[in-house]
Amino acid sequence: MLLLIDAGNTLIKWAIVPAGAPVTTEQASWLRTGEVPHREAETLQYLWQQILVGQSVKRVLASNVAGNTAREQLSILISKLQPQPASISWFVSVRSLAGVTNSYADFSRLGGDRFASLVGARALFPDENLVIVTCGTATTIDTLTSDGTFIGGMILPGLRLMANSLFSNTAQLPDIGQMTEDIPTFATDTISAIRNGCMTAQAGAIGHAVTVHAGHLNNVRCILSGGAAKLVMPYLSIRAQIVDNLVLVGLHAADADKHASDTLC
Repeated sequence: MLLLIDAGNTLIKWAIVPAGAPVTTEQASWLRTGEVPHREAETLQYLWQQILVGQSVKRVLASNVAGNTAREQLSILISKLQPQPASISWFVSVRSLAGVTNSYADFSRLGGDRFASLVGARALFPDENLVIVTCGTATTIDTLTSDGTFIGGMILPGLRLMANSLFSNTAQLPDIGQMTEDIPTFATDTISAIRNGCMTAQAGAIGHAVTVHAGHLNNVRCILSGGAAKLVMPYLSIRAQIVDNLVLVGLHAADADKHASDTLC
């Protein structure tokens, strides 16, 4: 078995994948997936052990953008798995991997989660021009050409972060609570106006990225992932589709590419 881990800013997402399982949008070949907040990370070792009764994890591939404390905690949890995995790797951005060429000014400075999403998108939609959007704590919007070249992207505050900045820095504005899918275009109360403004900003940035990318190329596909993807999706003026767990898909594709190369060698 392969254990994939995506430690983001808010959640730890994971998947247990049988050896040789294909990389697909449905992820139907995965044995199990899940997510927990960082504060509940200690529950993962016991959960994984229950799922793996009679089986073992051979390899672990993890992406971590949550800092050293999260990495140390995950390392301890992984070390407690019995039997212990034969290999543990921490995913980082490189110049080229699985058909993706990283054109960042300093390729190592591109977040590992963003690079994994690029690899996952390329694996699912090869030879297509792509805009890859992750709607999480931050919203990242990245562009990939049909030959696999990452040409750059943008980062903006996610829905919750954007709304909280208004609440925290403006004395008269209320806390908006949870985002909802029912947002009027022109609001007649302050809470709805904040929600509408934040949603429109997200949708506008995504639409702008797709328009600019499509201005240079034809047939651009837009992919959304992340916890707020389903909230943002109805407000887009361009066609898009949601792919869940895109970072984990990218880790799966990266592992498959590495071991295919090892086999060929």
